[in-house]
Amino acid sequence: MQKQNATVHLLILDPSQNDAESLISLLRNAGKATRAHRITSEEDLEEALKNSNWDLLLARDIEQEFAADDALAMIRRMDKDIPCLILTEEENRERTVAVMKAGAQGTVQFDHNDLLILKTKRELVALEDRRRRRALESHLREAEQRCQLLLESSKDAIAYINDGMHIYANQSYMEFLGYDDIDDLICIPVLDTLTSESQNDYKTFMKSFAEKGEDGMTMNCTTKRSDDHELNVTMSVSAATYDGETCTQIVLQPEHSDAELEEKLREISSQDLLTGLYNRQYLMTELEQAIAKAGKNNETGAFAYIALDNFMTMKGQVGISGADLLLGDLASLLKKEAGEDLMLARLSDDAFGLLCLPCDEKSLTTRCEQVRKAVDEHLFDINGRTVPLTVSIGIASITENSPKAEELMARAHVASSEVRKQEGQSQGNGIRVYNPADYETMDDSSSIETILKALDEDRFRLLFQPIINLRGEGEEQYEAFVRMLDKDENEVSPYDFLPPMGPSDTAIKIDRWVVLQTIKQLSSHRSKGNDTHIFLNVTAETLQDKTFTPWLSVALKAARLPGDSLIFQIREGDANNYMKQAKEFTKALHQLHCKVSIAQFGCALNPFNTLKHIDTDYVKIDGSFTEEVQKSDEAKEQVKEMVKSLQSAGKLTIIPLVENASVLATLWQAGVNYIQGYYLQAPAPEMNYDFGDN
Repeated sequence: MQKQNATVHLLILDPSQNDAESLISLLRNAGKATRAHRITSEEDLEEALKNSNWDLLLARDIEQEFAADDALAMIRRMDKDIPCLILTEEENRERTVAVMKAGAQGTVQFDHNDLLILKTKRELVALEDRRRRRALESHLREAEQRCQLLLESSKDAIAYINDGMHIYANQSYMEFLGYDDIDDLICIPVLDTLTSESQNDYKTFMKSFAEKGEDGMTMNCTTKRSDDHELNVTMSVSAATYDGETCTQIVLQPEHSDAELEEKLREISSQDLLTGLYNRQYLMTELEQAIAKAGKNNETGAFAYIALDNFMTMKGQVGISGADLLLGDLASLLKKEAGEDLMLARLSDDAFGLLCLPCDEKSLTTRCEQVRKAVDEHLFDINGRTVPLTVSIGIASITENSPKAEELMARAHVASSEVRKQEGQSQGNGIRVYNPADYETMDDSSSIETILKALDEDRFRLLFQPIINLRGEGEEQYEAFVRMLDKDENEVSPYDFLPPMGPSDTAIKIDRWVVLQTIKQLSSHRSKGNDTHIFLNVTAETLQDKTFTPWLSVALKAARLPGDSLIFQIREGDANNYMKQAKEFTKALHQLHCKVSIAQFGCALNPFNTLKHIDTDYVKIDGSFTEEVQKSDEAKEQVKEMVKSLQSAGKLTIIPLVENASVLATLWQAGVNYIQGYYLQAPAPEMNYDFGDN
């Protein structure tokens, strides 16, 4: 998020000096320190873009020698990341669309000051996010390069494995196992580098690691070098990535007798000496890992900041030694209330922390209420003197969108501080949950930005549903579906978020993501001996995209995947609305040896007219017919006639939404080729349906 005190470097395109000044004053009055430059000509803008960095362009959409369109064209030509808002005299939808296509972020009426401020803040936040992302990507590349150098020069024997196979090993690892060339080791499974006695232990160990996901897990085993010499080693494993792919890092070390001593030292370094609880440093490490885990596994958790009320006053009354006794007594009470499932740590003289993952803020709030009540009711006896004690507790949620550990702890601390203001009393003694909305200045982004953000954050999932040959020929076919995890972690279709009229490039991005991920998974699946084919749905936007089939050709060649393994599915309505494009699209797909299916068939006024123009291989009849054939004989005859006509035209027919066995006899008699639905299997993340059972 943009820093509140960051200076905004503003470009203004406005023939009126007074109006330009009013824009600057408007931003400054909104709390934005602003440094502006008014553009006077084409040369002036070019010079400004070459010599300085700018955060925003505000351009009046009125007749002037150097117009807003000219400024947008120059910014695009010079490839500058400068958000642009066009200030119009009145609302005009066509003009808004035109300037956004030209590169502007939107329009706003010149006299709508409140809306201008909101849009300005939104664009500055988005710009800061883009800049931060570019910086992080640069840091990541540098870190990966340094990491690679460290791996190569490390004396530890380190390797990366995927599906049990070596994909990388450093020089120390190869020397440890007696190999000279990395290519010789790449072909060898990890199991083959272990003695037969250690192989079963390794399988059990890796299964446990996959279930628990705890980095640093170790096992003792015996390795077998290339010269058949055996060595007793300790193998430690951690989750890692290599070349962008998730994998497992293994480190081999000769067995040490001082492992118990090392564990003891590690335990001591993580403890608070006064209370025996975990210390702040250890909790911060665990909190950072919990945030990373929440983002990686889509889990939720919560953190509670427990602050002692009026601690300094109490400390002055009982003295330093008395305060230490009080903290020890309180730590024992908190440990009892926290139980085994919550991590408890001492953060400072007068604060403790509770970490819970997985859980949610509601369940932790309930537990914290028990803690608050227990502290309030407990009689703390210090040298024969009863000392009353209360706590103010702030709770912050841990989600995939959580900030770094320091900021998340600050959120809980803010909520804890708010307890005293909330109660209106100095003693606090309450609980408050941090609500980010209370501290935000604007709402979340649009649905389109939500989709793009989900793509960037890898919150898209592919599901596969089998399509069964009703004649029992055992073909392996699936239809691919895409799902997006929304802010509440529910699976939704990203296509539902798209506006009715676009923007087209977002639908194309989703389609290409689905195609690329499907090709990747299908290639891997077929490499195991499966002759699998997949139906892929494409939108009307992709039908009109002339660059799609050349892109697809490159993707198929890169994956060494035959074109006939993919069947591209077009909705009947899209085919009719874009008949010419659909015809060319189908022809181009057939040239790549891919196949084509028309879905939702039978709903048009003259459905068979579509087939006169589009050479399709499959026809999926609309799901509404599946329900109707179970209710009336007329519908049964209608489906039979439709199937008969389609098959006479050489089309293979598919009936979707088969939910029970009672409809199968009717579909068999109708001569349907394929069926699909929850009766067979719901869409699943794996292609694991047993087609041999049919």
